[in-house]
Amino acid sequence: MTTSVYPKDAVRTVTTAGAEETRELGGWLGRLLSTPLVIFLLGELGSGKTMFVQGLARGLDVPPHYYITSPSYTLIHEYPGRLTLHHIDLYRLDVDLDPEDLGLNELLHGNGVAAVEWADRLPSDAVADRMEIRFEIGAGDHRTLQLLAYGQAATSLLKALDRFTGSSPAEPVRA
Repeated sequence: MTTSVYPKDAVRTVTTAGAEETRELGGWLGRLLSTPLVIFLLGELGSGKTMFVQGLARGLDVPPHYYITSPSYTLIHEYPGRLTLHHIDLYRLDVDLDPEDLGLNELLHGNGVAAVEWADRLPSDAVADRMEIRFEIGAGDHRTLQLLAYGQAATSLLKALDRFTGSSPAEPVRA
């Protein structure tokens, strides 16, 4: 097992007390996004990944008549907004799939926001510049989300989140 060390400004830990707070965090990040970004969503079933994407969609100004659901059977849902949101769910696919074979490269390196559930099924080098959000189920409805930034765009987003929430890298963010 290897342990990675991240710069202090590249990691945040957020605790939410329910689905609405998880959506709210997604909304904050969506409102702060002004450039394309890939967001890897990692965590077990029921940990809040789709709830987060619902908030992300609202923050990206996806019209409210779009109901955001997990694309488990269709692989990809696309939603119009300030930046196009590509919601990708790799749950039903094999580990270490080739993004090129599925036509994902255009979405992962395109002009929108790609939120990828079960991104651990992609090769580790599929997207160098990204944000990873690791969801852990806590007691009751609590969730702990660890946000890890890889690259300048994701690091800038974390810093903007600090300004938006009034937090600093040294203290946990409470949604």
